[in-house]
Amino acid sequence: MLIGFNAPTAGLLAAPEHLTRLVVAGEALGFDYATFSDHVVIPVDIQAKYPYSATGEFPAGSRVERHEQLIEVAFLAAKTTRLRLVTSVMVVPHRPAVLTAKMLSTIDVLSGGRLTVGIGVGWLKEEFEAIGAPDFTQRGKVTDEYIKAFIELWTKERPRFAGEYVSFDNIDFSHKPVQKPHPPIWVGGESGPALRRTARLGDAWYPIGTNPANPLDSLARFKTQVARLHKMTAEAGRDPKAMGLAFRCTALGEKVPPKAGDGERRLFSGKPAEIAADMRALRDMGVGSLDFGFGGATVEAMLGEMQQFKKEVLPLL
Repeated sequence: MLIGFNAPTAGLLAAPEHLTRLVVAGEALGFDYATFSDHVVIPVDIQAKYPYSATGEFPAGSRVERHEQLIEVAFLAAKTTRLRLVTSVMVVPHRPAVLTAKMLSTIDVLSGGRLTVGIGVGWLKEEFEAIGAPDFTQRGKVTDEYIKAFIELWTKERPRFAGEYVSFDNIDFSHKPVQKPHPPIWVGGESGPALRRTARLGDAWYPIGTNPANPLDSLARFKTQVARLHKMTAEAGRDPKAMGLAFRCTALGEKVPPKAGDGERRLFSGKPAEIAADMRALRDMGVGSLDFGFGGATVEAMLGEMQQFKKEVLPLL
């Protein structure tokens, strides 16, 4: 099982010197990958509902200065040598398809094949409107089409595509990505459409456990959704056994409520031994990648949590 950590793209810890120190130290500590979130702008007045809070409100702490996701990933690719770099997630409709495919391919080449493309459809309507993205109501269709276009560009010697939202022909697209056939595509989201998108187009499913509309806060709930994914994957004509599983945990330890919404034990709550047991259970289910949002208002505090996790939890796996 690969273990990752969230790298800040916004706020004080995203200052170049702090960000570099965190990510380089994370690599030195033995973490396998870092994750990077995606917003281009944050509208002042938000009516859209944030999927990962009970109130639907976007966290006030997220209304801070931030970097563009892919440029930050490229910056940190140059600061590291082994660490994988995961877009977590890239909002696919935010950027034109061909340009995005080129940027991602370039990152993969320059990093020596260390990119994982975590993708999502987005939730912030006002942001779509501000940056001139395609119609928010069509974001699912746009995302599916763009992903297909990415794969065409990354894998075909003479790529061509004729869709509703993207079209190209008579072009040479190179360099191709280092990873073959292309960088892994992890599909974020917990809804039925996200599962269907994963089944048709993804290399792995990459949910967050704290979506109130589709909670995955217990092992039982996660198992149920994985069974749904496997059924959809088979129906899509693909091998369920080949479908990867990744998982994102935003909080862990004794500060987390001990019970999930279904009355079962809440994943990643409790003491180090209990967290390690959850990790083993997920690994036995086929989860190959698991990342954590370590807290801390300073570099020292965040690195302290990462070091404590390495010392107290990882030896118990």
